[in-house]
Amino acid sequence: MAQVLEFKLPDLGEGLTEAEIVRWLVQVGDVVAIDQPVVEVETAKAMVEVPCPYGGVVTARFGEEGTELPVGAPLLTVAVGPQVAQVPQPLRAAGGDTEGSGNVLVGYGTSDAPARRRRVRSAATANGTAKTPAPVPSVPEPAPVLTEGPVPVISPLVRRLARDNDLDLRQLSGSGPDGLILRSDVEGALRAKAAPATAPAPVAEAPVARVSPVRNGIRTPLKGVRGAVADKLSRSRREIPDATCWVDADATELMRARAAMNAAGDTKISLLALLARICTAALARFPELNSYVDTDAREVVQLDHVHLGFAAQTGRGLVVPVVRDAHARDAEALTAEFARLTEAARAVTLTPGELTGGTFTLNNYGVFGVDGSTPIINHPEAAMLGVGRIVPKPWVHEGELAVRQVVQLSLTFDHRVCDGGTAGGFLRYVADCVEQPAVLLRTL
Repeated sequence: MAQVLEFKLPDLGEGLTEAEIVRWLVQVGDVVAIDQPVVEVETAKAMVEVPCPYGGVVTARFGEEGTELPVGAPLLTVAVGPQVAQVPQPLRAAGGDTEGSGNVLVGYGTSDAPARRRRVRSAATANGTAKTPAPVPSVPEPAPVLTEGPVPVISPLVRRLARDNDLDLRQLSGSGPDGLILRSDVEGALRAKAAPATAPAPVAEAPVARVSPVRNGIRTPLKGVRGAVADKLSRSRREIPDATCWVDADATELMRARAAMNAAGDTKISLLALLARICTAALARFPELNSYVDTDAREVVQLDHVHLGFAAQTGRGLVVPVVRDAHARDAEALTAEFARLTEAARAVTLTPGELTGGTFTLNNYGVFGVDGSTPIINHPEAAMLGVGRIVPKPWVHEGELAVRQVVQLSLTFDHRVCDGGTAGGFLRYVADCVEQPAVLLRTL
């Protein structure tokens, strides 16, 4: 007799306690394999495909698309057992194994994550009620595939990162407890391969916001990424006593330097990468701005690494991907990482780890055709540099009036970590590097 097992929404990490169902990837009656993605959910950090640790027939789903569920709430039920094991070979090939992984944690103790399979309908009804599949004539089983045992991966994000980059998790040794494979293990293996980055797998467009018409307007729920952004911005304004200073700079020489670099090399260096390089050099001279305030301990914590966030506008709203160890990357490496993270943001494949942990943010709002802004600090960071559009303007250059490429730079900073002298010194150094890129050579 088949056994019905309940699969609950797992802990997706990063302190998340709930998720919204965006899209079901299986229907009631479908045959699913161990670790097959069954639902796509949106957390406050990212869009995630959740794999099921059981193989068998889906007998029920809990929650419609758009429903928010807390961690630990039932997602679906799967029928496993002798009758399910008699599914004909063609269905088993399409739906995968019909046993459980034996673990309640997502993706732990199972085989390599399979590619998403074509859904196959069984005899179960499609209205959400559980029905045991009718037995069918058995067929000879193929010779079992030898494996090396379970793959110790808990996080579906880690499994997806490996799958998207064609990385065999069985070849890795985990650095976590009991050999658990962590995200850092996968990233280290990918760096060791020294191969071109694999393009993110295509995903469905984010659903249009569900709105409810009311008498005097339209209500749009603040949830998911937009809700998380709203909470973070509100907290920043509520907790951080911020101040802003700004300066106009002549970016003509910076633009010429970029053109010369691109003419001399095969890789095209982005303007954002050059600005990031200037930021990391400035933070090395003014490290007070690469810090955060520990309110409980009443201490300013100064950091020895720069994880540089940058604002990116997507169809799902504003997100801030983070370039890890930006201070250790040259302009070419920064260009490549900015391009990778931007593409992932547009494809809605950024992981929570790629959206958290920033220590300083660079906001190039000039792409929207505006000159200036007063950025809101990305809590709990201490500062954000804003860059306006670069446009021809009259400018006094070497004692004469000329048309130059001018940009407005603005720095919003936490007044608790430093005074105006430090903030002004940082901004002035950035402006000097923009006007005379050779200034950077002093810090290389």
